[in-house]
Amino acid sequence: MRASVLSDWLAQRLDRGNGQPIYRQLHRLLQQAILSRELPAGSRVPSSRLLAQELGIGRNTVTQVYEQLVLEGYVNSATGRGTFVAESAPDEIVGVPDAEALAAPLESLPLPLPLQGSRALSTRGARLIAGAGVSKRQWGAFMPGVPDVTKFPARVWSRLHNKYWRRPRPDLLTYAPGGGLASLRHALADYLRTSRSVRCTPEQIIVTTGIHQSVDLAVRLLSDPGDLIWTEDPCYWGVRSVLHVSGLQSRPIAVDEEGINPSADDLAQPPKLMLVTPSHQYPLGMVMSLARRRMLLEYARQNQCWIIEDDYDSEYRYGSRPLASLQGLDRSGQVIYVGSFGKTLFPGLRIGYLVVPEALAESFATASAELYREGQLLQQAMLAEFIAEGHFTSHIRKMRTLYGQRRQTLLDAAAHRYGDALPAVGGDAGLHLVMQLPDGSDDRAVAAAALERNIVVRPLSGYYAQPSLAPSGLLIGYACVPDEEIAPAFNTLAEAIDATLVQFA
Repeated sequence: MRASVLSDWLAQRLDRGNGQPIYRQLHRLLQQAILSRELPAGSRVPSSRLLAQELGIGRNTVTQVYEQLVLEGYVNSATGRGTFVAESAPDEIVGVPDAEALAAPLESLPLPLPLQGSRALSTRGARLIAGAGVSKRQWGAFMPGVPDVTKFPARVWSRLHNKYWRRPRPDLLTYAPGGGLASLRHALADYLRTSRSVRCTPEQIIVTTGIHQSVDLAVRLLSDPGDLIWTEDPCYWGVRSVLHVSGLQSRPIAVDEEGINPSADDLAQPPKLMLVTPSHQYPLGMVMSLARRRMLLEYARQNQCWIIEDDYDSEYRYGSRPLASLQGLDRSGQVIYVGSFGKTLFPGLRIGYLVVPEALAESFATASAELYREGQLLQQAMLAEFIAEGHFTSHIRKMRTLYGQRRQTLLDAAAHRYGDALPAVGGDAGLHLVMQLPDGSDDRAVAAAALERNIVVRPLSGYYAQPSLAPSGLLIGYACVPDEEIAPAFNTLAEAIDATLVQFA
């Protein structure tokens, strides 16, 4: 194609009124001309000056297009010789589109059929998505499990942030060492020993991005696909999802007023792992009794099982001191203790930790660095100093008082509206309570009706292994709701309850 012919060909196809930049149109048209052999390999393309004049556009636009085509391998440019079409004919390969298809405008090509069924996702991927519990809303009344991040001591954090960024150390801007920053591990060890009765050294602490990653790491290192794991029923949907994609065989174990309660049939088949929340069962809120703790530890010792203790919000107890950890009672090294700062500070911090038996510490540190290539060392350094200076414990004391007041305000609002008809359970600790609904109620329908009114609650049945057989209820979070908004927001929630459950209308 001669220069004048190419110019005419391009001019006929450039549309200056469709809103698409001339640069993009010219780039696409030249690609089509090369792929369709309108511009054969080895042919010379017009100079940028000439093509710009013929098309009535800026030379810089043509130059930019040519440079992009050179980068993409469509043309070769040599100083003093000009610009030539590169050799682009592919070897004959079954399934490679022909030149006509490659040259067609993208908008004219038929869209591929969407992948469906087994072609779209793996089995475990489909299972994960089908059981996903993540919410599009992460703030506002009555989102469970979310702290009031507006009360976080931002000035203190900002001071620490400025301190470490004023002259950033190179060792804090690279990948994290296995296990995390030493200063944070030391601060955590001191805190956990005094506040949670956790028996550990700094070397036994592995810093992670939160509960999900901690459980994932423990599962990867301590089990193989097909191994049996016990989970509480009900349990937190997030860790259940982690287990679903791990390839483990999960067995839900019912809980009673003393915590996880394995039957004789359950005990006859020891699991490789157990996942429990002994200090504040999630989501129902009961505390595992001392007798049940001792039974579980002895059973794990005799059968060489691992216990993963998820201590997700034990700092917040109202009317009594925080309970000692299960790990503190362990004398045979069977417990993996898991915690995070998502509820004590703010979820976006994304820092959690494991405490592992001493014999496993080096392996866990190596695996964490190998699998996740951790960073966030500046954040870890700031957090270490935040803890060491006493701001962490001070913040917890302040928030415990605030959340206790909000909890009582919510309980009062519920009692004023429903009396004893819809009792609340599990409210002695944590950041949420569970309101029981009458048997046979559709708690998912209630949650959906509440969301239509801009209120977020979670249906209790969704936390059970068999939702259709589960009791009905609502998880109602109060921590992130200002005191003066709790009663009005509950009245709005009550409208959704009454609209769905006719007997309360």
